[in-house]
Formats: sequence, structure tokens, C-alpha cells
Amino acid sequence: MSAALNPAQRAAVEHGAGPLLIVAGAGSGKTRVLTTRIARLIEREGIAPSRILAVTFTNKAAGEMRERVGRLIGHDPAGMWIGTFHGIGARLLRRFAGLVGRTTEYTIYDEDDTLALVKREMERLRISAKELAPKAILAEISSAKNALVDAAEFETLARTPLAKAAALVFRELEGTLRGVNAVTFDDLLVLPVRILREHPGVREELADRFRHVLVDEYQDTNRAQYEFVRLIAGGHGNLAVVGDDDQAIYGWRGADVRNILDFERDFPNATVVRLEENYRSTAPILDLANAVIAANVERRGKTLRATRGGGDPVTLLEAADDRDEADAVVELLQGWQATRGRWQDGAVLYRTNAQSRVMEEAMRRAGIPYRLVGAVRFYERREIKDLVAWLRLVANPADDEAFRRALTAPKRGVGETTLELLAGEARAAGVPLLEMSRRLATVSGVRPATRTALEALVATVYRVRALAVDSGVDQLLLEVIRETRYDEALRGEGPEGLDRLDNVRELVTSAAEVLVDDGGEVGLRPLDHFLQRASLVAGVDQLGPDADAVTMMTVHTAKGLEYPLVCVTGLEDGLFPLFRTFDAPEALEEERRLLYVAITRAGERLQLSWARQRRRNGELLPGTLSSFLKGTPQAHVTKAATVRARASARLASPFLGGWDETRRTSPRWAPRGGERVPSFVEEEASQDLPAFIRGERVRHGRFGSGTIAEVSGSGKEAKVTVDFDDETVGRKRLVIAFAGLERGFDG
Repeated sequence: MSAALNPAQRAAVEHGAGPLLIVAGAGSGKTRVLTTRIARLIEREGIAPSRILAVTFTNKAAGEMRERVGRLIGHDPAGMWIGTFHGIGARLLRRFAGLVGRTTEYTIYDEDDTLALVKREMERLRISAKELAPKAILAEISSAKNALVDAAEFETLARTPLAKAAALVFRELEGTLRGVNAVTFDDLLVLPVRILREHPGVREELADRFRHVLVDEYQDTNRAQYEFVRLIAGGHGNLAVVGDDDQAIYGWRGADVRNILDFERDFPNATVVRLEENYRSTAPILDLANAVIAANVERRGKTLRATRGGGDPVTLLEAADDRDEADAVVELLQGWQATRGRWQDGAVLYRTNAQSRVMEEAMRRAGIPYRLVGAVRFYERREIKDLVAWLRLVANPADDEAFRRALTAPKRGVGETTLELLAGEARAAGVPLLEMSRRLATVSGVRPATRTALEALVATVYRVRALAVDSGVDQLLLEVIRETRYDEALRGEGPEGLDRLDNVRELVTSAAEVLVDDGGEVGLRPLDHFLQRASLVAGVDQLGPDADAVTMMTVHTAKGLEYPLVCVTGLEDGLFPLFRTFDAPEALEEERRLLYVAITRAGERLQLSWARQRRRNGELLPGTLSSFLKGTPQAHVTKAATVRARASARLASPFLGGWDETRRTSPRWAPRGGERVPSFVEEEASQDLPAFIRGERVRHGRFGSGTIAEVSGSGKEAKVTVDFDDETVGRKRLVIAFAGLERGFDG
């Protein structure tokens, strides 16, 4: 059974009684070790399967573990408990439900059920759901439960308005749940821990029942999961945990890396085995991974060694901007597919879901099939659809479907009853819903608050529509967001809302690119172009998991997966690592572990890339290489640059009199949604832009020659109105910074 194992794997499998920590590096065969150890306990040590408890994080992993153990011992390990923490917790709770005020027929509330309950408690407590989002309240309570902080303690710790409101709801929640014989998903951990703590007899019974406890992915355990394991296995100490502190990347959702770092504190006589032989990646990839993670202080320390020979050097690619970066990734994928014939070998990884937009568009332009894992395609995300609906309504005030969506983005307190009343009046008058909302004086039965909300919506639409005559699509979006306070509504949703806010910023960036693509033209036509593109993109079919397609996902989603070819994108300070981690050493170390995870997903070929400039929130901002990779020895990476990056570097050279980034911009710290991010402020706004005068002849790359009729604005907002010679083009309003006008052309 142990013949095919390497020495370290064999030591872990054959370890006898007592606590065991298996520090398993990426690609080191940890699942094989865990399942072989279980099989050996049954076959060689004579431990009955019913006396073994194996815990992991996903049902899929639990199913695979049971199947592999069954193959090793030649039959199903009947009676053995293999499952997720929550699954095991639910089984224990069924048996001991009476100890926490439930019966064995208790109901498990999913997130939607729990959220509905929170909303009702908020209504009863008169906590405004407009000011404090129920999702944010629920997130606070969930975090407290997973940290084993009860309602009474949480109330003493609450400092912010959100936490204080959550404390009130939390206090009422337990009684309500007990009254309806229900538990939340979090309770499946919290209540078993309470039972084990408060009832020594139950704790001893379970410790005697489960003589061996094994835990996978131990670095991802939170406080409640840690206590659950410790209370069951603490008596006999036959606890074997497998994990990798260098892959602890879920601190933001409550996981505590100290559980694995301090294992010997709780189990002083523990044996520690390190699995350092990697069966996945080539030596160049592992050399870089080892070099990157070595900078972390809070780690046990290990060095991955490749078992496979050869391997291409790791490429560190510099791109001119994010679109150039996406095109370079496409080129690499095309080259791979041409020689290997499979798109599915490739994966594109990024730090945040918002980054998928540029990559998705590059893939579509090149005709490369792709699928997103763990996310919805960019233009199908709720917040994107919300804001696109607003723009549709601005472009076409007769769009009733856009009106209905805009009315709830954000929510304005206009219910279905009022909406149907309005729709009936609109049908009778033969006008769109927006126009009917302008005629509210003729509609009876509308409450004053509802009337005010509808009037505000109408005013916003027509104010932005007037602005569209002289502004780019990105400015229209920013105005909609400002007028509706849509960003504030998202911030009120907690961590999920902040992720959605990142997507909103990326939508603004996409809109700004329309200005570039349309040669600087502003007005309703570029808005139509943008909406057409968004509609066509949203109509693309989603590919299934078995399709021959490139996989795109965040690094968090990629954990546990592997691909022959991996492209890690967006490696700039502020993006990877995120700005908000710069002043928090623990968070910065977790960001570095995240990069380590990204690197070790690659088997044969790895490309890391960064951009000298990246559009963020509609502005093209300078970027610098991630501090995680600065000073990386040439032995670990081969540095390269795209054609556009090399050209832009030459243009920016002070010897050529080019643009000096350090002079033109300066980072200033500005708050955004509770985090500190640098806001780049132009000190000498667009001083290099040419100054045009009325009557001057110019030439545009797309529209041809023409005469300047009007000049307005200054700096990056400077615009010209040009009467073009081609009558089919006519008069155009252009932003000088994006128009690329050449002067001095005769008619």
C-alpha cells in the first residue's frame, strides 16, 4: 500500500498514534497521502471505518475521498463519516438537537431564508433597510458566529452603526430560530461546538466513537471549525491534519492561518511531516514560487522540488496598457493551441472579477472560446445590467423595460401596485412609462413619497440626456451613479457590494474606451454604440464545463486546480497586491500567498504580465510592476515586452523629451468604501494638448478634413465642434484628448 510513496509521504501514511501535521506543498500528492492513511488504518491497524471521521471543505472532495479509499481497500468504507464541516455538524445536530432547543426535524435555512428572516427582524426593530442593507447585517452576524462570538459579546464589541444594528438583530435571531425549529448554515458549526463545550458527556462519547480524526485543507479552518476538531480529538490526540500555510488565502472570510502555524501549541507532542516533492510543475515555475513566498515572515518554511525535468522559463511580460496585455495573452493562447490543439489547457487568472471584462472582449475579438468559473460574464452581472438600463433609458425614453429596471436600481420604495397603476395609465394614454411619470399630476392614488421618487427618476434621466449632447459615455455613467447614489447602495451591501463596485468602475472604464474607439466623438451616437456593444456581448452563449475552451477566473477560484498553461495578469501594485493591504502586514502576506497559489497552478508554461497603464474608473492611470516581483532574479524569469510597451517606453524616455509620469501625476490617498486607495490627480492637466482656434482647418483619422466651428473647455475636458467636409459626416463634437486631430489641412 505504501510502496509507491516517496519517503515523506510514507512517513505521513505510516505514522502511528498521536497528533500529526502534514505540511503539503502545492502538487505534492496530499489527497493520495490522506486517503492512503485512512486505508492503512482500516486494513493494517484494524480500525473499524465507523471509528474514523474525515472532514474536508467541499462535497466533491468528500465524495472523491470516499471513492479513493474504497478503491484502496476493495470495498466501500461503510460506517465511516466523511463529509464537510457543515455536513458533519448537521449529522451531530440531528442527534443532539434537544440540547440546543431544537427537535430532530429541524429545518436548515439557506442564505435566502436567513436573509428574509433578518429583513423581518429589521422591520420589527425599525431598522431602515435603505440605510443599512440586510445583506450587510447578515454578513456581520455570520462573521461573528464563525468566530464563536455570541450575541451578548457581539453587542459589547459593536462600535459602528452597522455593527450596532446587527447586534440588535443578532440578539433577537436565536429566539426566533428556536421558535420555528430552524438553524442557519452557520449554526451547523456553532451549535455543535456549543454542545461539545457545554456537555462533557457528549464530548467524551464522540471522542470514544471517533478514535481517528483527519482534516483536509486545515489552513482554511476558521475559529468554529478549529474548535469543533479540537473538542472531538483533543482527548485522545489521534488527529491528522493536512494543509499548506503558504496557500492560506481565505483570511477575508474568517479562515485563520494561525491554526496551522500554531498546531504544536495545542498538540505539543505533534509529529510534523513536510511534503515538498511537486508532481505538477516544472523546475522554473517552482523556483519562482519558492522565491516569491520566501519573503513571507509568518510561515513554517518549505521548498518545493520538481520531480519532472525540463520546462520553459517563466515569462514576465510588460504591456503598454490593459488592452495590450489582453491581446498578448490571446497571442500566447493562439500559439499554444496551434501546436497543442486544445484551448482547455490554458487558464487566465486575475486578482478581481472586474478584470475579466477586458479579457472577455479580447477573447471574443479573436474568436477564442472561453468560460468563466465562479463568476457571471461581465455584462450579465446585476450591477452592470442596472446601469446599462439607465443608459438605455437615457438613449431611448420610450424603453419601458429599462424604466422598470432603473426604478429598482437602487430601490426607491415604488412597489408593484404603484407600478401597475402607472402602467395602466400609460397604456390608456398611449405613452411610455417615463412620460407617464412626468404626468403624475393626472394620476390619483400615488403616495407623496412615491411621487417624489418618480419625479427624481424623471429629472435624472432628462438631466443626463441633456448632458449626453456634450459628454462621453463614461461621464454619463458617472452622473447617473452620482445622482442615484448607486455606489452608496452597493457599499451598504458589505463585502459583496464592494466587489460589485469594482465592476461598476470597470464599466466606466469600458465606456471611456468607447470615446477612444469613436475617435473622441461625444453625443448620443457613441452612447448608442456602447449600448449596442453591451447588448451583443450579453447575448453570447455560456460554454459548459466540458467544452474545449480557455478557463478564466480569479486566483481565489483557481485554488486546487491545475493547467498546463497559465497566464497571471494585472501584476501591478494596487491591483496585485491590492492597495488596501499595503498598511496591513498580515493582509499583505496573504496577498503574496495568493500569488504563490497562482504560480503553482501552472504545469508546463507560465506567463506573468503587468501594464504600464491601466484604465480604472474611466481614467488611464500609470502602473508599476508588483512589489512581489520587483528585483526578481533573471534566473527565475525571462523579462519581455510587447511591441507597444517598447514603443511607449521609448516615448516616455526623458532623453527623447517624452511624457514624465513622475512629473505629470502624483498619488494622493483618498477614502473609497472604507479602504484607502491612491487617487491619481493631474497636476498639470493636459498641458501638452494642442490649442485650436475657430476657423482652423484640421484632419481626423476617421472623419476626414473639416473646419473648427467652436472651442470649449480646458485640460482633458477641452472639446471642439468640427464641420467636416464630407456631408455624410457633418458636424461632430470631439474631445481633443481623444480625437487625434492634425492641423493645417486645406479644403
